[in-house]
Amino acid sequence: MKKVLVTGGCGFIGANFIHMVLRRFEDLRLVNLDKLTYAGNLRNLEAVADDPRYRFVKGDICDQALVEELFAEEGIDTVVHFAAESHVDRSIEGPGAFIQANIVGTFTLLEAARKHWLSDPSAPVAPRFLHVSTDEVYGSLGETGYFTEATPYDPRSPYSASKAASDHLASAYFHTYGLPVLITNCSNNYGPFQFPEKLIPLVVHNALRGQALPVYGDGKNVRDWLYVEDHCEAVLAVLAGGKLGETYNIGGNNEKQNIEIVHLICDLLDEKIGLLVEGRTRRSLITFVKDRPGHDRRYAIDAGKIARDLGWQPRVRFEEGMRRTVQWYLDNPEWVEGVVSGEYQAYYHRMYGERE
Repeated sequence: MKKVLVTGGCGFIGANFIHMVLRRFEDLRLVNLDKLTYAGNLRNLEAVADDPRYRFVKGDICDQALVEELFAEEGIDTVVHFAAESHVDRSIEGPGAFIQANIVGTFTLLEAARKHWLSDPSAPVAPRFLHVSTDEVYGSLGETGYFTEATPYDPRSPYSASKAASDHLASAYFHTYGLPVLITNCSNNYGPFQFPEKLIPLVVHNALRGQALPVYGDGKNVRDWLYVEDHCEAVLAVLAGGKLGETYNIGGNNEKQNIEIVHLICDLLDEKIGLLVEGRTRRSLITFVKDRPGHDRRYAIDAGKIARDLGWQPRVRFEEGMRRTVQWYLDNPEWVEGVVSGEYQAYYHRMYGERE
C-alpha cells in the first residue's frame, strides 16, 4: 500500500480511516476524492490538511475523466471505496441519488481500476480494490441467527438495494476480469465525526439541548454496533491479508435495541453534565414516532471469518465506545454547531477558494 485512493474520505468512516492510516504509515501517498455532498465535511480532516503525504480532490466518483486522471497521475495501487449515499430515510425520499452514487460511482471506479491495472504495462504490482459495504444488503433477521458471508442478499430499501448492486458489480469484476477486489460488509458504525442525522449523534445533539428524542416504532429494532476505529482496523487487516475475490463481514458483537442506545445516551449525559431543569432526566425527552417503511427488525453479524482468517476482532466494548463518543461530542461543540448550522459547507471555499 503505497499510493492510496480513498473515496468519500471527508465522511464519517473515511475520515477516521485517513487519520488512522496517516498515523500508522510514513511511506505512502494518500489521495482523498470526495464530492462534498451534505455529509462530506472537510473539517473532519483539518489536522492533516497540510500533511505532504495527503492530497484532497473535490470531485465526483461518477466523473470518469477525473477518476482516470487520478489513477494515471498518482499511480494509484490501492483503492478504499467508502463513498456512498448512506441514509435510509433519504433513499426513501429520493432514491435517484443513491442509484447514481452507489451503483454508477462504483462502476466508474471499477472501470478505471481495470483500465489502469490490467491493461497498462506500467501497472502497480499487487494492487487492491476494497469495496466497503453494509450488512443491510442481507435484509432482516428474526430473533435468532446471524448474517454470514453466505447469507442470500435481500435488500429492503433503495439504499440497501443500491449497495447490493454495487457489491455484485465488484464481485463480477473479480470473476470476469480478474480485478483484485475485496468486499467488506459492516454493521452499524458509531464514533467521532458522524453526521448528526444518524441515531447516536442525533440523540446526543437533541438531548444536549433538551429537545425531543424521536424513536421509530417501539424502539426494539436491533442493530449490531461497531466502534469506527475497530472498523478501520478491520479494513487494514483485509487490505493486508484478505483473499482476493472474498467478502468479509465486520461486526462489533454488540447487539442493542435502539431504545437501549437512547437510554444509555440519556444516562451518560445526565451523569456528565447534570439533569434537565426541574430535575428531569433526559429519558423524559423520548418520543415514539411512526415507524419508517421497510424498517428491518434486526441485524446481527457473524464476524467469525475475519477472526479466523485474519485475526481481527473488535477491541472496544460498546459501553466504553459510547463513553468515548459522547465525550467527543461534548469536547467538540464547534464541530457540532458548524454541521448543524450548515457553516461547514462554506469551509471548502475558505480553504481552497474556487479551485477544484
